[in-house]
Amino acid sequence: MPTLGCELKAVNRLLAEMTISSNDVISMLPIAAILCFGIFVQSAAGFAAGLLIVPSLLWCGFTIPAAQSALLVATIPQNIWGVWSFRKDIVPRSLVWPAVGRVAMLPVGVSILYSMDSLSTETIRQIVGAAVLISTLAIAWFKPLPRTHLHPLWAWLVFPVSGFLQGIVGMGGPVMVFWVQAHDWDTKRIRGFLFGMYLMSIVPGLTILYFAFGDRIILPGLLATASTPALWISSVLGLRLGTWLGRDRLRTLTLMLLLLLGVSGLAAPWLR
Repeated sequence: MPTLGCELKAVNRLLAEMTISSNDVISMLPIAAILCFGIFVQSAAGFAAGLLIVPSLLWCGFTIPAAQSALLVATIPQNIWGVWSFRKDIVPRSLVWPAVGRVAMLPVGVSILYSMDSLSTETIRQIVGAAVLISTLAIAWFKPLPRTHLHPLWAWLVFPVSGFLQGIVGMGGPVMVFWVQAHDWDTKRIRGFLFGMYLMSIVPGLTILYFAFGDRIILPGLLATASTPALWISSVLGLRLGTWLGRDRLRTLTLMLLLLLGVSGLAAPWLR
């Protein structure tokens, strides 16, 4: 029979294996801080979580799949809250085909992302920087005219493109924002639609990422899950700041920050 001393040694060995070092904790802080900041800005300005979080995590040494995993998990509480808050303004029928088109193109984007694994870190940052820069300039200057009815062809173009961009760089939101802005919907219906679209694509997105990249996406997702209380606080504070500072002023500051991230991504080879 094993002695008490052997049992104590076994327990101590198990505890040692489960112990998280201070270096592990320190390495986790950047991703938690970036996620909180991205969700904070998203709540305050109404956009930009993916545009901020993905390039920022790349500068901290994370890969696009890891950044996407953390981003998708981090937005779950906010999207659930948004869908519940605007449930009376959401028209479920309007979500079905856009969601199908978006999810259908996720694997295509992820497959191209998988083929980009062999590219250098600087090249990846340049690709993401270009995506951020183009999206930011489009948000700043492209203001569609709201109308009662939009041709269905636009939906079949916009949402597959959104899914493709979500799969390849984790930034499928801007094109959907343009589409809803082209409708004469009130703010509540617009926000409810976007929250619903984001929420419906989270599980398919994480599933496809896992099949493509395996365990590489698990730790960032778990860290985002562990950050849920801080993310919730960031969301509440962001809503209050947006009300206090004013949406237009905050939008300008956010666009300036996104321009900086986009340019720095393009200049990555010279910023080493």
